[in-house]
Amino acid sequence: MAGRWRTRLGILSAATVLAGGLTACGGSSTASGTPTLNWYVNPDNGGQQEIAEKCSAASGGAYAIDVSILPSDAAAQREQLMRRLAGNDTSIDLMSLDPVFVPETSEAGFLAPVPADLQQQWSEGVVDGAVQGATWKDELVAAPFWANTQLLWYRKSVAEAAGLDVTKPVTWEQLVEAAKSQGTAIGVQGQRAESMTVWVNAMIASAGGEVIENPDAKGPDIRLGLDSDAGRAAAQVMRDITAAGVGGPGIDNRDEAATANLFQQGGAAFMVNWPFVYAQGKSAAEEGTMDRAVFDDYGWSTYPAMSEGQEAKPPLGGIDIGVSAFSEHRDLAFQAVSCIVSAENQAAYMISDGNPAAAEAVYDDPQVQEAYPMYDTIRASLQAASPRPQTAYYNEVSQGIADQWQPVSSVGEQTPATSQEYIGDVLRGEKLL
Repeated sequence: MAGRWRTRLGILSAATVLAGGLTACGGSSTASGTPTLNWYVNPDNGGQQEIAEKCSAASGGAYAIDVSILPSDAAAQREQLMRRLAGNDTSIDLMSLDPVFVPETSEAGFLAPVPADLQQQWSEGVVDGAVQGATWKDELVAAPFWANTQLLWYRKSVAEAAGLDVTKPVTWEQLVEAAKSQGTAIGVQGQRAESMTVWVNAMIASAGGEVIENPDAKGPDIRLGLDSDAGRAAAQVMRDITAAGVGGPGIDNRDEAATANLFQQGGAAFMVNWPFVYAQGKSAAEEGTMDRAVFDDYGWSTYPAMSEGQEAKPPLGGIDIGVSAFSEHRDLAFQAVSCIVSAENQAAYMISDGNPAAAEAVYDDPQVQEAYPMYDTIRASLQAASPRPQTAYYNEVSQGIADQWQPVSSVGEQTPATSQEYIGDVLRGEKLL
């Protein structure tokens, strides 16, 4: 896998081979002659389909948006899109992209350049983290749609019993001490997957470091920042969790959903996770599968800091909307994107699907505030959030971190150095993932 995506030429060549059996069907139209825009989306609760129908109607017959669902796994989404785009597939007009794949897609020439007026329009009033995630080489190359971030979630009764002051930023060290004193666990995602990169990157950024110091560089020239004071601080948090025995059961196989269930069921009184956990807990309380008192005990705060007085840099997730460079309806596609990412549609999507908006104004919407009482904490977290490494070689870096920083119990003093050496060898084509 190492050489497969090593350079732009490598991306194109490998993906073209993979696309061998695919047929580009080109642009299409409805029976009435209205151009059809094909929008490839990540799976959700149907919110993107509703927006597609709404924007199609609002266009007054200028276009009709047809939604196609990508696989649920982010890596599989990337692979399917790369295969088709490498084959110059004109049937893709719009695509929902995880921010971590925006640089790779743009660097390969698969995204249509965004006109200057739209770059300004799509970034005005948008939280900083979301703008960063949709930017490559100082150009906005996609439209921020929704922007996710992780919060610290806690059982209020347990935090109080531990004497943890949650009215101010909490550090990882304080969390470990609180969990140990109360005989509970901290819900973290220790699975060998993308969630591991999310955790490691957030800790390194919160400690003042960067996983990649020169993100625009070609693979062999990339300077990694894992073997650094910040990297060692991140490893120390994992070591402290292991030493204190507060990782909880199944930490090495736990993703976001499993972590949310552990917290909901009382296996962990503290947790770092995305805001979906609130809606999940609320539904469980309303359906009677969880005691209402347990849900009422939910509390939240900003992501844990690495040290007192040092602002945390929470994880950034979300979705950006890109226009394919091979679309036969580029102008209409750009019009459609502007409709999709409007503040009105972002607010509706946040309420219906639970995905935080990228537009700041949405957090002033009374309906959003009612649905998500932690709206101000989410907004503040998004403003402080740090994107994962923005590089055209994200796949190698992320898989390398997941391989080398797992299992959590194996992380030691040398992990930052050994992982940096390993990923560097992969980027130079000297090792395979």
